[in-house]
This record gives sequence, C-alpha cells and structure tokens, in this order.
Amino acid sequence: MNFRRIVALAHKEWREILRDRLFFTLAFVVPASLMLIFGYGLTLDVEHIPFAVVDQDKTAMSRDYLHRFIDSRYFNYQGEVPSERELAPLLADSRIRLAIVVPPRFQENLMAGRAVAVQTLIDGTFPFRTASSKGYVVAINAAFNNELMGHYISRRLGVSVPSAMALVQPVAGQLRYLYNQEMKSVWTIAPVIMMFVLMITPPFLTALGVVREKENGSIYNIYASTVTRGEFLIGKLTPYVGISVVNFLILWLMATGLFGAPFKGDPLFFFLASVIYVTCTTGVGLLVSLFVRTQVAAMMLTVIVTIVPSVLYSGLLVPIASMEPAGQFEAHLFPAMYYTDLVLGSFLKGVGLEQLWGKVLALLLYSIALWATSFFMFHKRPRS
Repeated sequence: MNFRRIVALAHKEWREILRDRLFFTLAFVVPASLMLIFGYGLTLDVEHIPFAVVDQDKTAMSRDYLHRFIDSRYFNYQGEVPSERELAPLLADSRIRLAIVVPPRFQENLMAGRAVAVQTLIDGTFPFRTASSKGYVVAINAAFNNELMGHYISRRLGVSVPSAMALVQPVAGQLRYLYNQEMKSVWTIAPVIMMFVLMITPPFLTALGVVREKENGSIYNIYASTVTRGEFLIGKLTPYVGISVVNFLILWLMATGLFGAPFKGDPLFFFLASVIYVTCTTGVGLLVSLFVRTQVAAMMLTVIVTIVPSVLYSGLLVPIASMEPAGQFEAHLFPAMYYTDLVLGSFLKGVGLEQLWGKVLALLLYSIALWATSFFMFHKRPRS
C-alpha cells in the first residue's frame, strides 16, 4: 500500500469533481435541499384541524362546551352552520375535517342529570389524522364531563368543587413527557432526515464517480497501471467520504439552527459515529458501482438499495417495534436503523457511547463487510 499513490489518486479525483461543476454543485446542494424539503414538508403534528359546529341548543352550557374546541390550538374554527345538511358538502370538499352537532335541550338534560349524545363527524380519509382528531375530541369531552360531574356533586353534597372533583377522579394520572417535552415532531423528524439524506447521497456520488470511469474509458488507465486494488479504492473514494462528512456538518447545523432540534449528546462521539456511517453508505455506492456499467443503471440500482430501506426499515415513519417479526428482522439488516437510534439518542436523549456502542459496532462491521466485499469483487482485469 503506497500512501503517495493514494494521495495522488485522491487529488486526481478531487480535481475531476471540481471540473464537473454540475456534479460538484449537486454534491452539496442536493443534501441541503432534501433537508429543507422534508424538514418543512414532513410533519406528524396534527394541529389546526378545520371544523364547524351545529348548535341546536344555543345555551350558555352548549357555548361553553363548543368553546373548549374553539379555544384549542388543535382545532381551527370555521364557523357555525344552521343545519346538519350543510355539513356533508363541507366535509366532501375538505373545507372542514371535523363537525360537531350539539342536540336540542343540551343544557336542560345535563342539568337534570340525563346523558346527552353529541355527534362528532370526522373525515376518515387519512387514518393517522383521523385517530389523532378522535383522541382530541375524546380528551376534551372527558374533561368537560369531569368538570360537569364535579359541579353536580358539589351542589348535591354541599362540598367545594375541588373536593367533588376528587370524588369523581379518586386517582388522577399525571403525564410527563421525557426527551421531547414540547411534543414537536420536527425535533424528531429533522435529525432522522439526516439519516435519510446521508443514506442516499453518498452512494449516489460514489456510484456515479466510479461508473463514470467505466463509461469514459479512463478505468483502463487504472487496469494498465501498477496501482493496486486497495490503493485505487481508497484514493478514489476518499474525496466522496470527505464530501459526505462536510454534508453531515451542514445537515447538523440545519437541524439544530434552522429547525431548532435540541442536541444533548456528545458532539465528538456523534461526529465519529457519523463518519463511520457515511463510510458505510459510501461502501454501498462502491458495491453498486461494481455491478453496473452505466450511470443510469447506477442511479436506478442505488435508488432501490438506499431509499426503500431508509424509509421503510429505519423507524422514519413506522417504529421498528410496531413491525411484524419479519419486518423487524429485515430492519436489522440495514444500517439506517442503527444510525436512526444513534441520531435520536444523541439529539433528544443525550446518551453516548455507554448506551449506543452496540449501534456503532454494527455500523463499523457493516462498513468493513461492504469494503471487504468490494475489494474482493474489484478486478484490475475486467471480466468478459
């Protein structure tokens, strides 16, 4: 292994990257653009749900009940409609996603201790949003019922309202959110998008860089030279690893500065773990480049082996624990899942090497396996 030849090959590759201005621009613009697009476009927060009401009672108690929805940040009040018939076209046109119908004699029945059925219509087009909307309605309705029951018991027993509420709820659960106290999905999504971008762009750059040598015929200069396989692979891919590391730093600054995601972990540990990860994903691109001979084919194969695992088997959209056993097994076969745990642990939980060493070891073994496989598959004499 000649270090000078490795440096010369790396310098040559870097000059070729600089000469190809489009390739150089894409190398840095695409990762940042993906971060902006997905960071602002992908959100799991269900807020400002447009809704309308039909108040057939128009009493103080019905207005108090409806104002619990109107004053909530989870709902966006679109006004009152005179009858239930007008709700159907509003829901069909997606002008509202939820409707509440308060029946007549709402206050009279409640004051008499009789149960009242309030109808809630929810647009079920998107199941996740529907489930969240239903949860908000159930929570607001339960709070109203508990408060109403407390006032009722207070009048009957002649005790204070807090004492009556204690009789209604003898055991009151108090929730405390850990790690993401403000429940902002962007705090989780922005760091995880780093995994997604760094899983896609390094393989693309690497695969295109190596296959380009095959297309223009310059690879035959390497075949005829005294450069060894290891020298060529290391010198060829070092610039792409360096570009990926720079992109990692840019993405980290965007996640913390632009999207406000808190970083609680050890910066040095996270940086070293990320270098191992981009080395691993660069190895994916190297392996892809050995199977194809054109840049178009390299792009298509890279899409298949990077985007699908990073979306479906990383925990980006579906938690790994929620998958079927077969899906969990497949998730453990891809590096994206391990880096997702590293990202969330470093950003939100503030854990380091002591808790995440297994994830780093898995990425390191993955990197060694990819590079070793590529080394043994690369031949200076192309097979016919």
